[in-house]
Amino acid sequence: MKKLVKLLNRYLVKTKFLLLLLVVTLTLVGCQATPSNSGVTKITLWQGVNPPPNRDVLQTLVDRFNREHSDIQVESLYVGQAEQQLPKILAAVVGNAPPDLLWFNATLTGQLVELDAIRPLDDLLQTSPVKDEIDPSLFATMEYQGHTWSVPFGVNNVGVFYRPSLFQAAGITQLPQTWEELRQVARQLTIDKDGDKRIDQHGMFLPLGKGEFSVFLWLPFLWSGGGELASNNPQQPANVNVADDKGAIASLRLWRDLVDDGSVVLSLPERGFEIDAFLAGKVAMQLTGPWTLGQFQTTGIDFGVFPIPQGDRQATAIGGENLFVFKSTPERERAALKFAEYVVSEGFQIDWAIGTGYLPVNMKARESQKYQDFIKKQPAVEVFLAQAKYGRSRPIFPGYSRLSENLGRALEAVLLGKSTPTEALQAAQRRLDLIFQNSD
Repeated sequence: MKKLVKLLNRYLVKTKFLLLLLVVTLTLVGCQATPSNSGVTKITLWQGVNPPPNRDVLQTLVDRFNREHSDIQVESLYVGQAEQQLPKILAAVVGNAPPDLLWFNATLTGQLVELDAIRPLDDLLQTSPVKDEIDPSLFATMEYQGHTWSVPFGVNNVGVFYRPSLFQAAGITQLPQTWEELRQVARQLTIDKDGDKRIDQHGMFLPLGKGEFSVFLWLPFLWSGGGELASNNPQQPANVNVADDKGAIASLRLWRDLVDDGSVVLSLPERGFEIDAFLAGKVAMQLTGPWTLGQFQTTGIDFGVFPIPQGDRQATAIGGENLFVFKSTPERERAALKFAEYVVSEGFQIDWAIGTGYLPVNMKARESQKYQDFIKKQPAVEVFLAQAKYGRSRPIFPGYSRLSENLGRALEAVLLGKSTPTEALQAAQRRLDLIFQNSD
């Protein structure tokens, strides 16, 4: 009951959400795997893999695991994108009906630890040879309060995809390396092709919305502008101060300048991941990551990638998802740990990376001949691999979802011209101070 009250006080603030919680809980309780009498342990994996071709790659790899482990059967269930998954996950935890495994970004770590929903994975990594094969830079996304709570599933970072043919047609021969160059190139690529005084091609596509995806695509600019989310201790929400952060202010101003220049198309709300305008040649540049490489390759369009242009420094946001193991029974936890070890293995990571465009989290996979041959065929991967060393990870403290929500509100207000960057961030900080001061 204490867990339930704490959860409801913190996250469920609207009556309609309470109703959703009840409905989802009842639904999920009926969907959980039941113990098998056949000697086979059945476990469930919840995931939000997109685009759909990547989901097919995952299913193929899950099927392979099931064939190789006659005593374990993993059922992979697509449960929506991050904003859709979160209420389902929290409802399942409250209803004591969570999945055995969860594919989700690492920012959820602190929240799940606070709810006592997941088991630490220190024992798995102490006895498994895969620990030494994991990219060392990823341990920051796995560790919280002295324990390891997840293993990386796939890693990526944010870059700028562009259409070389449109650059060539506009006479652009140099890719932008700075913010000012990005702004200039975006203006050059904004064109009225038929003289009807309407823009047929815009320079850039930017995400609109308060959701995490929009924030994730904006964070590289905050960091590039010299900003920080929590400068003293990234695992403590009380250290967050965005009101006077120079990088936050400068990056919001840059995005607003791009809008004021008329060189940007804003996505539909919370649809910043859509690439239709880019594929159709209606925009020349779009922020996205290697998870779209497979989709781009199937279309046959021309495309390239360049790093996030630099403000004060070079930076990008490290993304991807980790795999969490929920507390259940010893038998199901052992089965889940076996699958977690499989996910981090060299063989899985090679096939997952080649099939989806994600970067391998396993260094042996990254150095394998098979993957090196793939890079030669797909040079865009090299951009993301080279840029990874400048990557920054999002905080994983329990209040990250509230931080993201308020940053998203600031971003949306600025893009829609409702607030200046300074006003929007000051309002966000006031809300965050109230949230984090009252969180204990």
